[in-house]
Amino acid sequence: MDQARTLDSLFKSKIFRIPDYQRGYAWRPEQLRDFWEDLINLQEERFHYTGVVTLKEFPGTDVSDSDKEHWLVEDHSYRVFHVVDGQQRLTTFVVFLQTLVSFIRGLPENVGKSGNEIFVAGSLSIQAIEDKYLFKTKPTGDRYRTYKFGYTADNPSYEYLRHRILGEDGGGSVEETFYTLNLYNAKRFFEGQFDSLYKEAGLEGLSKLYRKLTKQFLLNEYIINDDFDVFVAVETMNNRGKKLSNLELLKNRLIYLTTLYGDDELDPAERKSLRDTINGAWKEVYHQLGRNKLRPLNDDDFLRAHWTMY
Repeated sequence: MDQARTLDSLFKSKIFRIPDYQRGYAWRPEQLRDFWEDLINLQEERFHYTGVVTLKEFPGTDVSDSDKEHWLVEDHSYRVFHVVDGQQRLTTFVVFLQTLVSFIRGLPENVGKSGNEIFVAGSLSIQAIEDKYLFKTKPTGDRYRTYKFGYTADNPSYEYLRHRILGEDGGGSVEETFYTLNLYNAKRFFEGQFDSLYKEAGLEGLSKLYRKLTKQFLLNEYIINDDFDVFVAVETMNNRGKKLSNLELLKNRLIYLTTLYGDDELDPAERKSLRDTINGAWKEVYHQLGRNKLRPLNDDDFLRAHWTMY
């Protein structure tokens, strides 16, 4: 584990992905309020320690030519990491920054301007923030976005984060779940806070907040070895932060069990099919639990009822 670093340092030449065995975004209003208070009350000359982010590197050789990350890995030496622990904080950072960018873009004096014409502070443009923390746009070909942070494609929140939070066009009808509701609520929370702060302190107040988050919030980065069992780690790390529910732990355990089959028992295609079945079942469960946005259902109550009926 290295010394504590800033968010500005953590994001350099890295791509973060939330793998399918992880739960979705679980922070609720109480965690968001705590985060906001920590940020607002932080004095300019001090730092705030936020904990450890645990990562497992996804080998660059496993990034295929068709993956949207490939051009950054191949041409710009980016490294891809799966987030084993700390995804709730990283997701909150990204939602915060995207909402801040959108808020500043929407100010009357900025309407119609490009990202490199809108400045947050001094020479810091909106486009520079997007490039550093949110996405890089491939400069050739069809100029698609490659996100610095996101979910793997088989995660139910993959499309929602891209199209409903990060603002990518062409989303169409995006499926919503218990977890995407939390993403939506986080975005709405920050929109309200930015609006109030802007009315009170103007653009300078927003720029100070940006600097606090990216320069004064500290965390440790821990990259685990190849022989480290990430599935066991997810369960072990459940003793801090917002607790995993039993339903979330059950999904992690089932996906872990799929990795234990030998090739004589399941070939790679069968193993992937089994993993896809688990992901599909949990995706449907959390879709149903989050259908009522005002009163989402409790996942452990569902698990208990399901077990009783079964």
